[in-house]
Amino acid sequence: MKKNIVFVVNPISGDLDKSDLMEAVYEFSITNNFNLVVYETTGQSDVKAIQLLYEQCSPQRIVVAGGDGTIKMVAEAMEQYDIVIGILPAGSANGLSVDLNLPDSTEENLEIAFLHSYMEIDMISINGKKSIHLSDIGINADLVKNYEESNWRGIWGYALQAYTTLVDSNDPFVATITTNKETSEHTARMIVIANSQKYGTGVTINPHGAMNDGKFELVILKSLDLLLLGKIITGNMPIDSEDIVIISTDKATIKTNYPVNFQIDGEYCGAQTSLDIHILHKQMKIAVP
Repeated sequence: MKKNIVFVVNPISGDLDKSDLMEAVYEFSITNNFNLVVYETTGQSDVKAIQLLYEQCSPQRIVVAGGDGTIKMVAEAMEQYDIVIGILPAGSANGLSVDLNLPDSTEENLEIAFLHSYMEIDMISINGKKSIHLSDIGINADLVKNYEESNWRGIWGYALQAYTTLVDSNDPFVATITTNKETSEHTARMIVIANSQKYGTGVTINPHGAMNDGKFELVILKSLDLLLLGKIITGNMPIDSEDIVIISTDKATIKTNYPVNFQIDGEYCGAQTSLDIHILHKQMKIAVP
């Protein structure tokens, strides 16, 4: 009997041409005798459509070709169902696949996504929205907003926006952070809410992070000059700096003294003054090497 697999592809993620990838997926499915049901995301009612597909064909797996945003959308759609999600990295932000150590080659990724075992990973709830990976409030969210609004793409577009963002940046904000045990106050340029270790660019921001330990880390960057931002962008995060504080917890609130830009998994989410954060332990099953 053929196994049903739902294949969700975001046709526009990362401005990448997906035709070779699609071809490889079709061939792999034929070789392994899978019944492939393809769904292309439109940005309109995707969650409902994917849930409907699940109900109709009871798939063994859902395989996603896209970036962090597409994966998160599928994870939210499948929240109530017990299903393994396979990943074929194909977005502009592939931080999750970097963290899971997924290989570069399509062949290897097909094997992992369709056939390998899985791990159960945590998600984070922030003001009711879900984060798989890394969210932050402060200067990186300014950068995400500026990048979304600009016409420049790729690493140079990013670097240009990074420079502009720093030059135009607001004063540091004061954050009052309450965790299970205590309340502390920090003057910061940026606070990262991290479930994992690395940004999609491969930069390690949270060296102690594990995606299945029932905790998240708040990484507080007190100062951020061009030198430090340059180090972060190039992957040379100076973890032992006294400008960085890391708090590990399973729930927290952050209150800021003025509205500060906020982003979840690379998506700009407006300026916020209050974040209510808690871990969703072992929320999703992801195929891993």
